[in-house]
Amino acid sequence: MTPAHRHEKLGPPKCWWRHCVSAPTLISKRNKSSTRARFEVSQIEMETVPYLDLRAQYRPLRSEVLSAFEEICESTTFAQGPATSEFEAKFAAYCGVDHCVSLNSGTSALHLALRCLDVGPGDEVVTVSMTFIATAWAISYVGATPVFVDIDPVRRTLNPDNLEAAITSRTKAIMPVHLYGMPAEMDRIVAIAERHGLPVIEDAAQAHGAKYRGRRVGQFGQIACFSFYPSKNLGAYGEGGALITNDTSIANRARSLRDHAQSQRYLHDEIGYNYRMDSFQGAVLSIKLKHLDEWNTARNDCARQYTELLKDSSYKLPAHMSDSECVWHCYVIETLERDRVRSALQDAGIQSAIHYPVPIHLQKPYARLDYRSGDLPVTEALCEHCLSLPIYPELSKEKISRVASVLLDLENR
Repeated sequence: MTPAHRHEKLGPPKCWWRHCVSAPTLISKRNKSSTRARFEVSQIEMETVPYLDLRAQYRPLRSEVLSAFEEICESTTFAQGPATSEFEAKFAAYCGVDHCVSLNSGTSALHLALRCLDVGPGDEVVTVSMTFIATAWAISYVGATPVFVDIDPVRRTLNPDNLEAAITSRTKAIMPVHLYGMPAEMDRIVAIAERHGLPVIEDAAQAHGAKYRGRRVGQFGQIACFSFYPSKNLGAYGEGGALITNDTSIANRARSLRDHAQSQRYLHDEIGYNYRMDSFQGAVLSIKLKHLDEWNTARNDCARQYTELLKDSSYKLPAHMSDSECVWHCYVIETLERDRVRSALQDAGIQSAIHYPVPIHLQKPYARLDYRSGDLPVTEALCEHCLSLPIYPELSKEKISRVASVLLDLENR
């Protein structure tokens, strides 16, 4: 269609007002206000809802963070300095354990945990496939083999009913994952581990501050490992991780291994690593740790609002377990039409994420283990249908309502 034809179809030309007498006088102040209000409402409706907003978290902390950075620069203690030691003491106290060994990532923490337990080639470690792949990487780093078991469909963590059958004479450790901030069923897992004389390593990378039966995660296994990746509930301004334990010998060995396994300067007892945390991250984490409980409470409020708004929908919602205090690192719904739902959210300016699209046992690096589709049906179904909605402490009730509204509208189409 030509421009002229479009005029005929769509109405008068853009300069229609030139043919009207005193057209501007027809627009009253009231109409201007109404137009402005509608424009502002439209802006609010179309404002992007981010999956995570770290800027909102940073703003009230800015002056304290920059002051801490300046202090470190003046002291020039950049690597594993006093700021990291201070954080270690604070985080150990927060978790209710004797020792915290700060590290450069959660992956390094898992790796050193296995090294400290002398897990190696020919050994097996029982864990889950529904997790970030670093859980399995650490097992592979020491030359051991991951043995994947299915998850509980409600908690979405390691199902103790599947655990005992996976234990063999080669099993050297059990590594449950507190997925999405939900603690695994630790009493049953620990009981099975003790019956077989096996240590437990808690992968608590997504569960800072979470509680199971009144006790913080990290108190159940011989070792627990945390990630402080920026998006975590307790996140650094770069990479970071930690290993916590009540075993002094494990803590001492982990401290040695993270610093090239030095017993004295330039004297090395075994193969070590450069896994030290830098001082900037230690300083940031000490500042943020003071706010962690209130941030987790805010996340819980967000989760409860989502659940209330979506309770009568067809979406499968995450469970609120009476024996646990989930810290809602992710709020993950399940839907058979994930791609359609995610696309509609995106069109509405709402970001989302998928944790995780392909389970580890079906990933290429582990093809040699001969797992097949259908071996872990609950895990595979969650990977196929999961969708993570925006959740962070500063997320407003209005934005949560907007997300829920889009999801509910989809059901009526």
